[in-house]
Amino acid sequence: MKVLTFFLIVVGIGLLGFFWLAIAGLLTYFWWLPIALELVALGVYLQVKYSKTAIKTMGIVSWVAAFLLLIIFLPYEALERRSSNRVFGAVSVAISVQNGRIAFVSERDGNAEIYVMNADGSGQTRLTNNPANDWYPAWSPDGSKIAFVFERDGNAEIYVMNADGSGQTNLTNNPANDWYPAWSPDGSKVAFPSERDGNAEIYVMNADGSGQTRLTNNPANDWYPAWSPDGSKIAFAPERDGNAEIYVMNADGSGQTRLTNNPASDRYPAWSPDGSKIAFASDRDGNDEIYVMNADGSGQTNLTNNPDNRFPTKWDAAGDDRYPSWSPDGSKIAFASDRDGNAEIYVMSADGSGQTRLTNNPANDSIPACGP
Repeated sequence: MKVLTFFLIVVGIGLLGFFWLAIAGLLTYFWWLPIALELVALGVYLQVKYSKTAIKTMGIVSWVAAFLLLIIFLPYEALERRSSNRVFGAVSVAISVQNGRIAFVSERDGNAEIYVMNADGSGQTRLTNNPANDWYPAWSPDGSKIAFVFERDGNAEIYVMNADGSGQTNLTNNPANDWYPAWSPDGSKVAFPSERDGNAEIYVMNADGSGQTRLTNNPANDWYPAWSPDGSKIAFAPERDGNAEIYVMNADGSGQTRLTNNPASDRYPAWSPDGSKIAFASDRDGNDEIYVMNADGSGQTNLTNNPDNRFPTKWDAAGDDRYPSWSPDGSKIAFASDRDGNAEIYVMSADGSGQTRLTNNPANDSIPACGP
């Protein structure tokens, strides 16, 4: 009777586990965990209840099955969540709204590839097709080219391709990692962070890859450059204050000025088309939200207000909104959110209203970046 009671208790715990995971939104990832628990309980029950019969060997089978679930799915889910955080965090989809199109990165093919779709989410088409990852698309101002990050050379390099995916060309050709390309408004320059100096610094180069010049020189990392619409300023997110803050500097690297001053991290700056606002992501509310502020740093306002309402786990980052990108007319902001359990592309009005999902795929689709 005690054995049966034990078994029923563990079965109940397993059912509660399913219920908890469903509420937490984690059932997609950890569905196997309650099953493994039930198999362990079944093994104990069979071993004790039928200790003097051949049936008890089924208990060992149950334990082996639970162990296999653990060693197969636990590392897999760890890699999946790490991959999700990578794509959604430091690696990206870039959404560029140009001529009614949005470029973005999707992992639906098993690795990160660059896709393009219409502004309403229709017509999703893959542009790159490589065993290595392709990240961070950024449209040229005239819409004819897309700069992106490619890892096919064993490290991250800045490439450029035609808007249809043809003519993929390496611009940086450096052993270190080069990330996050950002076109100047006239299309003549590309700013990017490079780790060639041992840490991430903001560089600028001509559109053909020549004239690579360092703009920042700081022991901390400097990330996420974004040109102002008039080309005179570059916003970026250095970690020199112990956390990421939004700074702005002149296009030649001078006059570096901090705009945000918060204990949390502020990242991914994006200028509004008229240059009056800067959208960015901040985790000052406990999870990443899209904020907007005036170009001088005043008036910082939360636009998405999407709380992380899921139980925290070791890998879970659900409820985060990142990578704001303005539509060319300034009326919309595209962004990436994992509020549905994986990263998807969303769009909202510039005041934060009308938040609408554009992609709907089991794999990660992430990181908007709109062209002018």
